[in-house]
Amino acid sequence: MITQKQRRTEKGLCFKHYYKWILCFSLTLYFVASFFVDHDQEDHPSSSLSPSNPLITNPKPKPLPSRAMFESKIHNQRLSFPLQRPNIRTDVFNNLKIYVYDLPSKFNKDWLANERCSNHLFAAEVALHKALLSLDGDVRTEDPYEADFFFVPVYVSCNFSTVNGFPAIGHARSLINEAIDLVSAQHPFWNRTSGSDHVFAATHDFGSCFHTMEDRAIADGVPRMLRNSIVLQTFGVTYKHPCQEVENVVIPPYISPESLRKTQKNIPAAKERDIRVFFRGKMEIHPKNISGRFYSKRIRTEIWRSYGGDRRFYLQRQRFAGYQSEIARSVFCLCPLGWAPWSPRLVESVALGCVPVIIADGIRLPFPSAVRWPDISLTVAERDVGRLGDILEHVAATNLSDIQKNLEDPSVRRALLFNVPPREGDATWQVLEALSKKLNRSVRRKSNDVL
Repeated sequence: MITQKQRRTEKGLCFKHYYKWILCFSLTLYFVASFFVDHDQEDHPSSSLSPSNPLITNPKPKPLPSRAMFESKIHNQRLSFPLQRPNIRTDVFNNLKIYVYDLPSKFNKDWLANERCSNHLFAAEVALHKALLSLDGDVRTEDPYEADFFFVPVYVSCNFSTVNGFPAIGHARSLINEAIDLVSAQHPFWNRTSGSDHVFAATHDFGSCFHTMEDRAIADGVPRMLRNSIVLQTFGVTYKHPCQEVENVVIPPYISPESLRKTQKNIPAAKERDIRVFFRGKMEIHPKNISGRFYSKRIRTEIWRSYGGDRRFYLQRQRFAGYQSEIARSVFCLCPLGWAPWSPRLVESVALGCVPVIIADGIRLPFPSAVRWPDISLTVAERDVGRLGDILEHVAATNLSDIQKNLEDPSVRRALLFNVPPREGDATWQVLEALSKKLNRSVRRKSNDVL
């Protein structure tokens, strides 16, 4: 006869077996689910941390109608960021080696006390420096005698005016001259080539002329101390200009990849682009400023006067912190010149899938071998601004969908963004590619040729 104590024992064993079965089933389910999740991530580049994957990914593009501008959608494109530095193979760049000078902090790091220094439109000078430092053991070398080029990290765009908040660069020439005096006194490399294998960044309005007003920039020209060097600058035009009378590489202005990621995250995947033509920025009603100069060659004023009341155009003169979300809602984004031809709107428009409408005669755009600008943008001559509405209507009725499809190429967007650490194909990668084509300036290569 089974006692009450034996029944309780058998009942306890039964529950133990039951809980053990539940535990085994749960673990099995967990591992099976993990297996499928991992394999699903391998099938989608946006989830992979491999260096070969693009920065910006998107699903297969849906066919877009060419007539109705408002039918184009904001695709579910997301920015992915690597958790570790990819291996930038030196053989890709003909075994390029760069030495980064370790200058006193007053030339660079001290400026970072102001958070804007790392995030404003001129911050490519900071991003490039950080990106090159992260390439230790790859392109970057700590042995200056095996270097092809020497990067001089001087931040000249972080001295923000207390009056209007804009970068003041009146100190730029003296700061760079002081840095050159320092490296030429402490190292033999500048003096042996007069700086021809040294690289600088000039990421403001008129690049290596270091002035915000074109007439003053032209009058001053490129500082004599830099005329033998290589300058990475945002300024570039297709015609002869004093601020290009130096070996130079045109680079894009800095737009934070993190800000773009946040903008994309907050946009519904299939939201309609409900703004036809967009511009937010300075548009002077009376373009002649107190100095007697005409801002934007009067182009922005003409846009405002001609289309300020046109319902097809969404034009705003006030600042708005969330204006990237407006770009993401727009079909055409106007990129007119300001004081200088280039504009951060070029990068933001491309990154957020809005067709950039470039209004800046003779502008030289960054990385044309990686970014097929004629395929992803429109160029409107300054003299044709009065016909802008008709021009955009014609494009909308003909080849708009082709342009938008080209904009979806993740390699195009990736080439215009500076990442820290860098990624394959991004803006830093394009700079390295450009420098690898200037190895005739390398003393190391010339010495090896002699041997």
